[in-house]
Amino acid sequence: MSEDGLKYLSGFGSELATEALPGALPEGQNNPQVCPYGLYAEQLSGTAFTAPRESNKRAWLYRIRPCVVHTPFAPMKHPHFLSEFGKRHPNPNQLRWNPFDIPTEPTDFVSGFRTVCGAGDPLSRHGCAIHVYVCNTSMGDSAMYNSDGDFLIVPQQGALNITTEFGRLLVEPNEICVIQQGMRFKVDVNGPTRGYILEVYDNHFVLPNLGPIGANGLANPRDFLTPVAWFEDREVKDYKVISKYQGHLFEALQNHSPFDVVAWHGNYAPYKYNLKNFMVINATSFDHADPSIFTVLTCPSTKPGTAIADFVIFPPRWAVQDHTFRPPYYHRNCMSEFMGLIFGNYEAKEEGFRPGGASLHSMMTPHGPDVQCFEGASNAKLTPVRVADGTQSFMFETSLGLALTEWAENTCQKIDPNYYKCWQGLKKHFNPNWKHDSK
Repeated sequence: MSEDGLKYLSGFGSELATEALPGALPEGQNNPQVCPYGLYAEQLSGTAFTAPRESNKRAWLYRIRPCVVHTPFAPMKHPHFLSEFGKRHPNPNQLRWNPFDIPTEPTDFVSGFRTVCGAGDPLSRHGCAIHVYVCNTSMGDSAMYNSDGDFLIVPQQGALNITTEFGRLLVEPNEICVIQQGMRFKVDVNGPTRGYILEVYDNHFVLPNLGPIGANGLANPRDFLTPVAWFEDREVKDYKVISKYQGHLFEALQNHSPFDVVAWHGNYAPYKYNLKNFMVINATSFDHADPSIFTVLTCPSTKPGTAIADFVIFPPRWAVQDHTFRPPYYHRNCMSEFMGLIFGNYEAKEEGFRPGGASLHSMMTPHGPDVQCFEGASNAKLTPVRVADGTQSFMFETSLGLALTEWAENTCQKIDPNYYKCWQGLKKHFNPNWKHDSK
């Protein structure tokens, strides 16, 4: 039993089985001639049937009605939910957004989607997109699913009560959840709510390989939680089901709740993770380790060691390095780096980078600590100190070049035009007569 009163199953990618009524799971086979309780058997495949066993993802759902019972889908307009990238002129500048506004008019999770940037194409199943959501109203008798890929959701303000076909999840700030491709879900909220979403088209999120770290560290599989079976047998005159398909939204109607799964088993399910459970690995002698040591989840590409997208966090930790400039180093990267702040103050940008806002440092665009951070860290006494207490920042990092949407660059009017100034005061310290200290 979790602290929020809901039951969860534990273990990332585990083979799981759960039933809301005793005996609802068939014994010995997946699809008997007649299922217990008169249920329908339905398989949800997250990979090709012939994918290798170690990467094959599927779930068997035993439900009151199969998903196919709905009216035809019709296009649904949404001005800020986009998957067509690269049509606008690119912008290589360092960008920072002030906190995104939460609407005052009634806005639910889907209508509150705002696409910030992205790359690739869901038709070819290659690429990713970064969205924010800003809402204040529950979805009511509507649900959605993503035909294009997986959603990794990062709440920043307000808890999300997420109902899925697999059960219910309560996801609060400093937790994340992943709703994988094809899974139907709805989001209930209680007041102003805001957060970030990383969407990937190519593959599913997995735990990064640990290599020399060994068997333990970073995000441990047992800390990922999956809901237990829960269902509602409820008839509704016009229950709306929204499909994100090839970058567009469509809606269909049905006369019952889609959350009628009485039992399920498999290794393909939604899950959540509490960021406080992350086991930090860090440098203990000298130098600042690469931020990849803070990777929670990764969506790998076909190129070894290179991700379609990584989800990276910068949690509270100790800094103990000797003879080292401890904050993040100045950097140019072959990856694109989108950062968000859940709460607190990010160590390298304590002024201007605010919770609910974001920054984007595109491929090979230089970035690093601001003047205040550089001067302070260059002159600090190098004793063990706590870093990022009371703070949780994160990064969506991708090997793809990210194209901005019109909303992100202009419409939202949240870009900080003075961001570049945080580096303009960096002084020249070069001394050609400096003598090396042999000590």
